[in-house]
Amino acid sequence: GTKNSDAFIKYMRAFELYNRVTKEGNAQARKILEEAVALDPEYSRLYMGLAQTHFYDVWLGTTESPDQSLARAFELAQKAISLDDSNAAAHGTLGQVYVMKRQYDKAIAECERAVSLDPNSAENLMRLGTVLNYAGRAGEAIPYLQNAIRLNPLPTANYFVQLAFAYRESREYEKAIEAAKKALQREPNTQSPYIHMTISYIRLGREEEARASAAEILRINPRFSLERYAKILPFSQPVADRVVEDLRKAGLK
Repeated sequence: GTKNSDAFIKYMRAFELYNRVTKEGNAQARKILEEAVALDPEYSRLYMGLAQTHFYDVWLGTTESPDQSLARAFELAQKAISLDDSNAAAHGTLGQVYVMKRQYDKAIAECERAVSLDPNSAENLMRLGTVLNYAGRAGEAIPYLQNAIRLNPLPTANYFVQLAFAYRESREYEKAIEAAKKALQREPNTQSPYIHMTISYIRLGREEEARASAAEILRINPRFSLERYAKILPFSQPVADRVVEDLRKAGLK
């Protein structure tokens, strides 16, 4: 931890901001975390938080160089661990970075390490569910994500985004839509819930609703591009191709 109360307060504020998974929240969080590093450069969680902001830059499409942002996230997560190897969240963050590199075994191992260090952390359970989703093991992800929501009395939108993802890939499309709507109740200006809803509606044959959901993606992110989105999807190629085709059917380009 830290003995500097101001650094701790800044970390907690940044944590709330970057977990909104919005362009604005992510940028604000990075600024606050950089201010906190100046107060306590040995505080491990600050580097973990900064790694998350670079990770979300890739996911939100707000970076000009996804490769550089991912490399920076990897570097910062490793620094967090070097400062405090017992920092469970840093291991979970490193797992998320590994999954973006499509190194699924390493991703799962880091997230399992995080859960073993802090088994009652909702965040760590959520991250393990996330990497299982991308590793093609969505069915295994569902109980971890459900438990994460149970443990957190105020879950952020991302918890329900990941649960929607897991339901979608498990072909439980109605449950996916329900979880995505819960994410939107918490954060109406993030694109990920709409992506899961759009795909689920397409797979249910509800094209009109899919197009309405796709329009919300463009409202939030007018620069949304299927080509760019496809490049960051850390799935196997057949799964990624199907996701892109479903979004194309809903009118996205």
